[in-house]
Amino acid sequence: MIFVLDIGNSDVTAGLWHEASWKQIWRLPTDTNLPQGFYVARLRDLFLEFGYKMDHLQAVVISSVVPEITDRIKQAIFQLSEKEPVVLGAALYKKLPIGILNPNQIGSDLVSNALAAYELFNSKCVVVDFGTALTFTTVSANGEIIGVSIVPGLKTAIKALTQNTAQLFEVPLVVPASVLGKDTTHAIQAGVLHGYEGLVRTMLQKIKTELNEPQLKVVATGGLSSILPALKDEFTIINRELTLDGLRLVLKYA
Repeated sequence: MIFVLDIGNSDVTAGLWHEASWKQIWRLPTDTNLPQGFYVARLRDLFLEFGYKMDHLQAVVISSVVPEITDRIKQAIFQLSEKEPVVLGAALYKKLPIGILNPNQIGSDLVSNALAAYELFNSKCVVVDFGTALTFTTVSANGEIIGVSIVPGLKTAIKALTQNTAQLFEVPLVVPASVLGKDTTHAIQAGVLHGYEGLVRTMLQKIKTELNEPQLKVVATGGLSSILPALKDEFTIINRELTLDGLRLVLKYA
C-alpha cells in the first residue's frame, strides 16, 4: 500500500493506493493551530475504521504548500508506521522526468499535477486545478513546466467578497440559470460562477493561442473541478485525483 498526502491551504487530501486503484480518499483540516497529536489520532482512527494497518504501508509521499504543519504530519506518520515520508520538494525535482520552472518558488502540488499529466499524455498539456487558488500549469512536449497562471479560487473569491463588504454574505456554489441576479444570493452566484466560467475559457484560449496549439490537451482537477458543467467541453479529461496520482508516481524517481 502507498499512502500520499497533499497538504493544501484549505485541507489535507490523503489517498490510500493499493492493487492499482485508490481504495480511500480522505480529507483532514489544514489548521496550523492543530498539534501533531490531532493528526496521529485522526489518521489512526481512519485506518482502523476502514480496516487498514499503517504498519503495512510500503511508502508515504507528501506534497505541502503549508510548511507550518508539514513536520507535524511527517512525525505523525512516522509515529504510526515507522515509515519516513518522501517529501516532494526542490531537492527531488531534479530526479523527475519533467523540467521545473523556478524550483524554489513553484508549489509542489503544481509539480505533482504536471508529472501526472505528462505521464498521462506524453505531450503538451495544461492542468487547471480548482482549489483554494485556481491554477493553470502548462507543460511542454518534452515535459518542461513552461508557465503557470494563478488566480483566487472560487471559494476564495466569494470569501474575499463577503469579508470586505458590509452587506454581502457567503452563498452556496450553485450555478444559476441566469446571469441576471434577482436577489443577493443569485447575484453573487451569477457574478462569481458565470464570471469564472468566462475566466477559464479565456485563459485556456490565450494559452492555446500563445502556444499555437488549438488542440492542446487540458486536464481539470481539484475539489471543484466539476462545479462549472458548462466547461466540460473545454477539458480533455477531469481527474479529481490528479495531484495524488502525481505523488504516487514520484516514487518511481525518489
